[in-house]
Amino acid sequence: MAAVVCSRLLLQRSTHGFLFSSGAGPALSSPFLCRSHRLGPGDDEMYQRTSVSVMQKEPGSGVMIQSYSSRGFNIDGNKVFGPCAVLPPAILQWNVGSHEDITEESVSLFHMLEPRIEILVLGTGSRVERIKPSVLALLKRKGIAVEVQDTPNACATFNFLTSERRVAAAGLIPPPISTALEAVQE
Repeated sequence: MAAVVCSRLLLQRSTHGFLFSSGAGPALSSPFLCRSHRLGPGDDEMYQRTSVSVMQKEPGSGVMIQSYSSRGFNIDGNKVFGPCAVLPPAILQWNVGSHEDITEESVSLFHMLEPRIEILVLGTGSRVERIKPSVLALLKRKGIAVEVQDTPNACATFNFLTSERRVAAAGLIPPPISTALEAVQE
């Protein structure tokens, strides 16, 4: 079949000076004129086999956020309802209701830790929200870098930083229930 396709292509191109034939048909003796490759059973088997390896958590690698929902978070098998503060030694419920409740007082637990955290990841719900400049200035004075993201990305960022053994903390607000995938009934 591939030879037929190549011969048709070469016959069409012969009028433009690409093929020199003796008039009876295309000269397919050259391997460069018709390139085709048929996957043999050995090649095809390679593409049909898929293996999945589950990455196990390394001992001492810190806490990992396994999932989130509108009700809370699953962190290392512990279910936390509502907003939470994930610190290197502990998981705490965080007394904030929205991004507007993130104040100097509510972030004080992050800068009083020893060893000092390098980066604080703030998850502000379903979208990125602006944090008060006074809060960001306080954390900067304390030597803590701040990353403000929506909660799904903040969870992923925190897990990445933790897997690289960075001293990171997270303040997470659960995203509200998503209505994007709900079907409309008429």
